[in-house]
Amino acid sequence: MTQKADSTILPTGARSRPTTSSEKVRAALTELGFSAFAIFLALVISALLMVILGYNVALAYQSMFRGAFGSLHGFSQTLLRATPLLFTGFAVAIAFRAGLFNIGAEGQLYWGALACALVALTVEGMPKPIAIGLPLLAAGLAGFLWGAIPGILKAKTGAHEVITSIMLNSIAIFATTHITSRYFKAPGAVDQTERIVAAAVMPQIIPGTGLTAGILLGIAVAALVAWFFGHTALGYDFQAVGRNADAAEYGGVSSKRIQVLAMGFGGIMAGVAGGIVVLSLLNRFVANFSPGYGFTGIAVAVLGRGNPWGVVLAALLFGALDSGGMSMQLFARIPSDLTIVVQGLVIILVAAPAALRAMVRWRKPKVEPVDVA
Repeated sequence: MTQKADSTILPTGARSRPTTSSEKVRAALTELGFSAFAIFLALVISALLMVILGYNVALAYQSMFRGAFGSLHGFSQTLLRATPLLFTGFAVAIAFRAGLFNIGAEGQLYWGALACALVALTVEGMPKPIAIGLPLLAAGLAGFLWGAIPGILKAKTGAHEVITSIMLNSIAIFATTHITSRYFKAPGAVDQTERIVAAAVMPQIIPGTGLTAGILLGIAVAALVAWFFGHTALGYDFQAVGRNADAAEYGGVSSKRIQVLAMGFGGIMAGVAGGIVVLSLLNRFVANFSPGYGFTGIAVAVLGRGNPWGVVLAALLFGALDSGGMSMQLFARIPSDLTIVVQGLVIILVAAPAALRAMVRWRKPKVEPVDVA
């Protein structure tokens, strides 16, 4: 007779995870050390390339650091650029925890941005918290609906979420462009909506820098995600399915339900990222506005090892590379192509090993439930 698994039955790999506080701290420090070494190695390789091409390495990195952290304006720009990456990083990291790979954050971001902009056109006269909250709520809902599609396809048909979500990216970009151009286009040559009402514009926390309260919302969401995975039954179910879906099913967890929710929750994060870009930076929806926030979010999530606070640090790093790279171009005369190479090396050396380990882990044979006589 087959007996239902009790609470002592854990998914494969769960027992090898740290259980005590000291073990968790050591594991976190080890992961941090690997990431720090990868970043250092990327900077060394980039320095060698600069030497070969005849550029001043010391001036280049000095300019990068000053541009990213050397002034209030520079640090504000780093945080500003990190804000959307926080949310797209969460979009990918949440799916990671359930054993899924959300490549569709870019499309979810576009739908969230459009929904946010359209609602933000209608909130004139409302109190500012509501005028900001309603558009962000619409952004999250749009992201959830679009993100849940790959989850539903995965649960119902077994279609791989990587394939379906990446296909949905192109559909989202073209669809939002068409809708804007056909129904909501403001006068002019650019496919964009009218400017949102003033009440919906997110306030700056440091006047004159462009840095808005979006970064504070990102930190609050990091705490919420950490609490969700650390202190809720649903968060445990996400992780149980991510470690071994068959074992989780044997323990009474519906893996199909978790797959839909994980992709949908990730969509919420990406949708809110699009909403924050609209309310903080663009103040309207603009077709093809994203420089790749959703795709960079993949690297952010992998660098952050799927940990909410790791995602915060990773987003800060990529924000610094972005703002610091502009300073390198301006003061060290480093070509924009070379600054992109620096950023790319960091992504490859930091993200690729972790991604490879994850792929190997997912390909391991699954443990079948054992009948207990």
